[in-house]
Amino acid sequence: MFVGNLSDYTTQGDLQALFAEVGEVVEVFLPSDRATGRPRGFAFIEFGDDAQAAAAIEKFEGHELEGRKIRVTEAEDRRAGGPGGFSGGAGGGERRFPSSCSEESPQTERQPTKPPRPQAEPLGVRREHATERA
Repeated sequence: MFVGNLSDYTTQGDLQALFAEVGEVVEVFLPSDRATGRPRGFAFIEFGDDAQAAAAIEKFEGHELEGRKIRVTEAEDRRAGGPGGFSGGAGGGERRFPSSCSEESPQTERQPTKPPRPQAEPLGVRREHATERA
């Protein structure tokens, strides 16, 4: 079962306690953002059987939790193509290349985007400036 519109402060324990009112909660999955570690605002809850999940949807759809009306629906299977539903470019096994590159052109070594850092000079060595040379 999918539960959406959750507050950042909602915990797995909060969801476990709430949904246990209608049946045996087998698992609560509360994903967090990989970069920040903060909750993503939704969860998946697994019940012991489908009847309990249906009862939870009936009872808790639109229920207020942590000051928000939560969305409770049957979870949908993920679409093929990976997370986020983005299936990528060309598809069908066809390879596409930018106009500046073709399949036949050899791979060239990438050039660094930043200039190399100047090497440190030994202590006591003074570097001449352009104004001092004249």
